Amino acid sequence: MADTNSSTEQVLFVHQQMYQVQLNEGPLTKLVVAIIMSLLFIWVNCLLLFTLSRKHIFRETPRYVLFSHMLCNDSIQLLFTSLLYIFSMSYSQVHCGACYLLLFVSSSTFLNAPLNLALMSLERYAAICFPLHHGNVATPTATAVGILTIWFLGGVNVVIDILYALTRDGTALGNHMFCTRERIFMAAWQADAFQGFYGFYFVIVTLIIIFTYISVMVAARSATSNKESAKKAHRTLLLHLIQLGLCLNSFLYGIIERALAMTSSSRLFMDLRYLNYLFVLILPRCLSPLIYGLRDDAVRPLFLYYVRCGSNMVKKVKPSH
Repeated sequence: MADTNSSTEQVLFVHQQMYQVQLNEGPLTKLVVAIIMSLLFIWVNCLLLFTLSRKHIFRETPRYVLFSHMLCNDSIQLLFTSLLYIFSMSYSQVHCGACYLLLFVSSSTFLNAPLNLALMSLERYAAICFPLHHGNVATPTATAVGILTIWFLGGVNVVIDILYALTRDGTALGNHMFCTRERIFMAAWQADAFQGFYGFYFVIVTLIIIFTYISVMVAARSATSNKESAKKAHRTLLLHLIQLGLCLNSFLYGIIERALAMTSSSRLFMDLRYLNYLFVLILPRCLSPLIYGLRDDAVRPLFLYYVRCGSNMVKKVKPSH
């Protein structure tokens, strides 16, 4: 156990030394580009959330409530991930209490994304395969319970890690630390549980989305009426699969970074780490408004109306169910 902890400390020390060397060698242009990209899509997400809040039907329809939750979750994820990235790049230590909060939010929102996709898929499955019972199943109360369940499942692992760290060293709460998830691992089983939670969630979500995709595809082929609605749901679930694949790429971020940390060149590590951060972790979170919101016939015109500051009139479009 001591050897394992020692090797972990060495890898973390290598990470921190590489951060410091890189910052002393050149400008922070790459960091600025990554932060601007994150802030841009946070702005787009917030504008979409504002758009959805302007119509009562959007606030009451389960599919739009879940879409709003996804936008909010992705925006929080982008913001807190950017903060952690800035702290790591600037070789800054963070107060333990603040670090625990950052890790809780970033870890929870990371796992919330695929869980929310699963719930959105189940909602579309109920709407197409059981249309007569959809109104009784997909109620505002059931949607709220589903969102609370998502946050519970997304945060349970990191809360266990934080509580275990506090029980091992309660006085550490007043100290400062380099804020990474690995820093709160006090035992080998925590790393195993961390990988286990992520793997289990992604397997379950994948099975749910594949099941609902196949079920809706069968319903679309056999339906004698409302085929257009079934086809739209089929395309939506296909986008869920694509988004799940992007989330899976985000899951590989930590694995890729640990592999990159073993490279001999600090400059090469920082260049590859930047590309890994930008295209594996950030990009999937930026695609949610493009994949879902802007292709929706009900949301798109109203969103463009607010983008133009209300300069053009848009015709009323009834949200599809």
